[in-house]
Amino acid sequence: MNEFTISTTMLLGCMDISLAKISKFLSYVLRHKPEAIGLELDAEGWASIQVIINKADMPIDRSIIEQAVSTNDKQRFALSEDGQYIRANQGHSIDINLGLKPKAPPVDLYHGTAKRFLENILCEGLKPQNRQYVHLSPDEETAHKVGQRHGSPVILKIPALEMHKSGHEFFLTENGIWLIKNVSAKYLNR
Repeated sequence: MNEFTISTTMLLGCMDISLAKISKFLSYVLRHKPEAIGLELDAEGWASIQVIINKADMPIDRSIIEQAVSTNDKQRFALSEDGQYIRANQGHSIDINLGLKPKAPPVDLYHGTAKRFLENILCEGLKPQNRQYVHLSPDEETAHKVGQRHGSPVILKIPALEMHKSGHEFFLTENGIWLIKNVSAKYLNR
């Protein structure tokens, strides 16, 4: 390794930390507490990028916000077509109308959770807790990653198409996550 490689690696490491910090900040103000910086979201969760820049308690600009959006591995955010607004794709604990239309889901969807929550979930079903919706993954791998964030992972298989046919509404977000108000324990398969 030469000096340039070391410097670039250190710079990229710092940039990753900055992008992670920006992403967490955006998640906080766009999904949970816009009032923390005096931000107002519209009914669909959109906020002006310029207002966020002006009100942020950290030095950010449009390019770093765009980079945080484009490099986010979970695609948590969306930019408006004109590039002036940003919103979170899902995970809101505040009442937001994402404008999603009900959609027929695939045959099965998956939910990743921690083993320590399993007994309660199997008794009470999946509830959105402090969010608007229960999040379901399109595949076991994604659900496993979600479950790992909370401890020893357990994957639950949900017969989504069967639920849909019995009147449950499913919504698909821009980043491929399925949303539903709740899942009764009778539909949960380990």
